[in-house]
Formats: sequence, structure tokens, C-alpha cells
Amino acid sequence: MPFNFLRRGTESQAEPAAGPPDATRVRNPVAFDGLSEEWRLAGFMQVEARLSDVLNRREQIPISDMRWAPLDGSAPFSEAPGLRSVDPYDLIIVLAGEESLPPLTDEEKVAHKVHKVGYDVALEVPPFRVIGTVFMHPGSEPDRLMDRATEMFIPVTDAIALLGEQQINDPTIDVILVNRFYLRGVAQVDRRTGNRVQPLPGQPLGGTTWTDKSR
Repeated sequence: MPFNFLRRGTESQAEPAAGPPDATRVRNPVAFDGLSEEWRLAGFMQVEARLSDVLNRREQIPISDMRWAPLDGSAPFSEAPGLRSVDPYDLIIVLAGEESLPPLTDEEKVAHKVHKVGYDVALEVPPFRVIGTVFMHPGSEPDRLMDRATEMFIPVTDAIALLGEQQINDPTIDVILVNRFYLRGVAQVDRRTGNRVQPLPGQPLGGTTWTDKSR
């Protein structure tokens, strides 16, 4: 197993092998699928909160039962028993399943829709391209995602992640957490084609459907 494949967190990789998640020790082990510049990691993260919140703490995250493979597909997944933690700074995107997100009450769902506006975007995070919907506070345009902020990872919903022309996320995984530190471009797009939306005259209305309303 090649060590030091990531720039950070190398000390934890020399620890003894990790076994499968222990339900008596871990309150909420969740499936983890993360991608760095060169590697894809799959296993379990041992977290007790919303996955995005844990990643945004910018601290080493305990992981177990890990496998990894080169991003270029030159080798299949292999066991990584010495990999015991991961540094969020090394992850470009994380594919998040529903089990990684705490359920929202009906009131919380309504509040989320009322207080944020959805935009269909394409995010360039080389070597990946993520297409989906981001929710922002009224008055904020998607270009603001390029600004440095306290929120390191942003969720993209109804999303696909592309490596070249290949979709790399399973269709059942439609929430992708994107590391803003790797973000190199943001464009509003037509979800049906993935192509950039042409600006309209006047002030934009915002939301995911304002282009449709103008036709």
C-alpha cells in the first residue's frame, strides 16, 4: 500500500489496521466516498453530526474499513488497513448519501426553501466538474462561491460529478459536497444540457427557473 498519497494526515496512516465500524463505539458510522487529486477513497466515516458540518470543522476525521484506487483507473480498489483518518483539506469532493444527512422536520424544510434561493450551476473543481443546484441566501449570486468563507464544503443537490465525460457518482447519490478551496470556476447552466445560461437583459430574478420564466 503506497503511503503519503495525500499531502496531510500522514501520521495517522501508520496506525494499526482498522476493523469494521463498531456500533457500540461509533454513534453514526456513515458510508464515505471521497476523491482527492489522485485517489478515490471508500469506506466509513465515524461522525456524530451532519457530514458537511464535520468536514467544515477542518479537523482530521476518523475513518475505518477503507479501500482506495487510483483516480485514473489504472488499478482496482484495494484494502487500505493503515488509513485511519482523513484530512478534509485533501478532499476535492465527497459523495454524500442520505444516511449522512440528519432528517429535517417539515418546518425545517419549509424554512430552508423560504430563506434560500436555488441556482443551477456547473462548478469547476479540477479534475472534476460538478453540475447541480446550490442554495444561497437572497441577494447572493453563485459567483460568491469563489469567495473565501468559513464554510469550506458546500452541498450541491441533484448533482452529478464528471471526470472528463464520465459520471463518477452513483445515480442514487445526488448530494455532492464540494471543497471551495479547489473551486476554479462557477457558471449558471441549463440543467438539461449542462451548458452555460446566456445572460438576460435587466435584473436576474434568481432561483432555478428564472430562465424558463423568461421564454
